[in-house]
Amino acid sequence: MRTLAAVLVLCAGSALALPDSFDGKGAKTPSVVTVKAPASAIAEADSRVWVELEAPDKAARQKAVDAGISVEEVKPGSAAGFATPKALERAKAAGLKVRTTVTLRQRFGALDFPEKDAVYHNYKELEADMRSLAARAPDLVSVLSIGKSTRGRDLWAVRLTKGATGTQRSKKPGIVFMGTHHAREHLSTEVPLLIAKHLVDNRADAEIARLLDTRDVYFIPMVNPDGVEYDIEGGKYHMHRKNMAQNSDGSTGVDLNRNYAWGWGGGGASPNPGDDTYRGPSAFSEPESRAVKAFVEARPNLKVMLSYHTFSELILYPWGGSDEQIPDKKALAAFKNMSGEMAKMTGYTPEQSSDLYVATGDTCDWAWGEKGIFAFTFELTPKSMWDGGFYPGAGVVQRVFQANIRPALYLIDLSDDPYRAAKDAAGITAR
Repeated sequence: MRTLAAVLVLCAGSALALPDSFDGKGAKTPSVVTVKAPASAIAEADSRVWVELEAPDKAARQKAVDAGISVEEVKPGSAAGFATPKALERAKAAGLKVRTTVTLRQRFGALDFPEKDAVYHNYKELEADMRSLAARAPDLVSVLSIGKSTRGRDLWAVRLTKGATGTQRSKKPGIVFMGTHHAREHLSTEVPLLIAKHLVDNRADAEIARLLDTRDVYFIPMVNPDGVEYDIEGGKYHMHRKNMAQNSDGSTGVDLNRNYAWGWGGGGASPNPGDDTYRGPSAFSEPESRAVKAFVEARPNLKVMLSYHTFSELILYPWGGSDEQIPDKKALAAFKNMSGEMAKMTGYTPEQSSDLYVATGDTCDWAWGEKGIFAFTFELTPKSMWDGGFYPGAGVVQRVFQANIRPALYLIDLSDDPYRAAKDAAGITAR
């Protein structure tokens, strides 16, 4: 979601074995990265709790987020999420009342990675599938790296267009779909990958063929590969959100979706390295967010961006970092109309991102505010933590993918001119 705490199960001075397969099957040749952290930082990470707070309104939710709590569920009169002991004390000092707290293991158990979840892709499996896709349709598909992660992994993108490959420039209108800014949100990797496969598999379909002939379409399914690999390390889920940067206090990770420059350093993005929403020491301090920035800036033809996250079944549009509406009235009408249409297709709820709470340094705020790209965040299935949360199982993958095909095609079509979604005073679609 826009925010769930990383449950670090590191030992000081231990080596992290990064698994070769998502389900632990077969022979492994893991990469080994030594990570040293002081005992105090490890204890702080391991003591995180799920907390339910009295929160009758948005102002109370904002206090919780500003205290460093990752608010994951909002219900009438309450908000719940993950907190370190320090974040919990900050929330109490801000006047918030705690209803319940429970440790991760008390509520969720050991979180072993179930074998049936093998359908999800780890880093190597994702790269292999992307290269296989390119081999099947070399006239249409190419694979490129947009940069490197904190630990030196390539950030892979797959491109679907005619007449240009790799990093070659295109004058066709462009769109980019991204996933897994947050490590534990594995479903957000699967959906863009499956949509890319769907387009290739159905490229003979008249409507899809038209789109592929006239658009420049990119998919970056795993923006945070280091975090993904850690989240499944050792055959267990670690509820990890951030990347794997080593912070000055010995804690691990920066929230990549609080690290973009537009509004960086404001509300809803923690200055405390141990918090799940830690914004980093500066805007674009992380190689992953810098890679996305460089990718976008090198492609002025990009008109639309969709960033997949989980969970809550929401369609969010800017601003996330401000309660104000975007000042361009025609653009705002387009955002609202596009969100509304996609809500009809998915059953998700459309709203301005900050209606939940203000959170600055967001990808989509930067894309719209800095580059004028129509940018959306989809919070995918399920609706709640208790319906599966970040680990909803293999059974939801195809269903969620099917629900998101039509919105993807809709956005690809509109990427020539998203303002077409706006309506003029006479109710006629503007073109």
